[in-house]
Amino acid sequence: MFTRHQFYIGGGWVDPVAPRTLGVLDPATEETFAEISLGTAEDVDRAVAAARAAFATYSQVSVRQRLEYLEKIIAGFRARLPEIARTMTREMGAPITFSTERQATVALFHFEEAARVLADYPFEEEMGAGIVRREPIGVCGLITPWNWPLNQVASKVAPALATGCAVVLKPSEIAPLSAMVLAEVIHDAGLPPGVFNLVNGDGPTVGEAIAAHPGIDMVSLTGSTGAGIRVAKLAADTVKRVALELGGKSANIILPDADLESAVVVGVHSCYTNGGQNCQSPTRMLVHRSQRDEAYAAARRAVEQVRLGNPLDPSTTMGPVVSRAQLEKITALVRSGIDEGATLVAGGPGRPDGLDHGFYVRPTVFGDVTPRMRIAREEIFGPVLSILLYETEDEAVEIANDTPFGLAGFVQSKDPDRARRVANRIRAGRVYLNGAPFDRSLPFGGYKQSGNGREFGRFGFEEYLEVKAILGYPR
Repeated sequence: MFTRHQFYIGGGWVDPVAPRTLGVLDPATEETFAEISLGTAEDVDRAVAAARAAFATYSQVSVRQRLEYLEKIIAGFRARLPEIARTMTREMGAPITFSTERQATVALFHFEEAARVLADYPFEEEMGAGIVRREPIGVCGLITPWNWPLNQVASKVAPALATGCAVVLKPSEIAPLSAMVLAEVIHDAGLPPGVFNLVNGDGPTVGEAIAAHPGIDMVSLTGSTGAGIRVAKLAADTVKRVALELGGKSANIILPDADLESAVVVGVHSCYTNGGQNCQSPTRMLVHRSQRDEAYAAARRAVEQVRLGNPLDPSTTMGPVVSRAQLEKITALVRSGIDEGATLVAGGPGRPDGLDHGFYVRPTVFGDVTPRMRIAREEIFGPVLSILLYETEDEAVEIANDTPFGLAGFVQSKDPDRARRVANRIRAGRVYLNGAPFDRSLPFGGYKQSGNGREFGRFGFEEYLEVKAILGYPR
């Protein structure tokens, strides 16, 4: 049993105020392999006090010194990347190849990107008769999810530290261990005590204490829309800044002129990224009605390429989902699709053949899905794709936008100008054309109930800055 009972507060590992522990499950074996402590509001108070004391001086640290800290974090992260990847595979089930090449590597990218932005960022500029100055917002409470357990931590911690803020982090209690490795990396980088603090705990206790705390100037959460609403309400009493990256139900419009076979196969695998536990996954595929049968056949072929199995096997492409609760939620929604009359193209409910242990789900594709079905409206957060049919381009756009979410969109067409015109009509914070790769420098965030604020690159950097106008200074 791997035990990590302490929290990182004020530059060192400290015992919690009150002993309360939680086991961490390996979703591939359903066995507890580690144990952490769950914090309380009093632990948050200690972390906030440490952060406030540190912010007074860290906010004045030079850009050069902050860059040196970031470079040390980057070097330490690289040195421990294999360990970090394996830790994430154990705590949330991502296949080791994916954990190494995507989960851990993309988390590292955020520190590299924060350093790149910081190196040339103009914190002051002349404007009109005065000077506009950008300053660190203060102490930031960061609440992160289990599906990308370190990527989402890094996308918040890196710009916060780069801008001169102090941090109180609550990682997901379901997958907390990789964040604790990062805390060790940050400690070894020599940041002043109190600049970075970590308190494990659940949302109703530690998360809510962070959101409501009067000593926290900004709270950033990645999680469900329900959690975002709760955090925003708690934060309102102290009028702190709130940044939310929430759920998604992204549409993938395949226009009739696209290479159908390629677009469908890529679309299925994109939907299944991270076992489908991915907020921007294209979980609704929109296909022209005349191409229905060919699209279903291509989707079946794509599902046959998935290699379910032990996530520690480098050849595995899909591991288990994170927990029994997630497994049961996905299964219930798959059954709802059948009950509501969707056509089961591939997969379905039940345990995959040959996998007697672990929280494994059969990768599933539904066809003939209509916009009112639960599987077309609710965020399933598992390897389940819904294919909806359309007659006209206008109808496709209407279906794509018929959702309370607006995190991402996808458009496939041989005509890039046509794809661009459709992309402009999609109400989402990010749209990918023709399989465009992820870009960490571009803003990431949602419209509507997918949240507010932006992460990544310069836009994510500026979330952690306040704007001050200075007038009357001689020029």
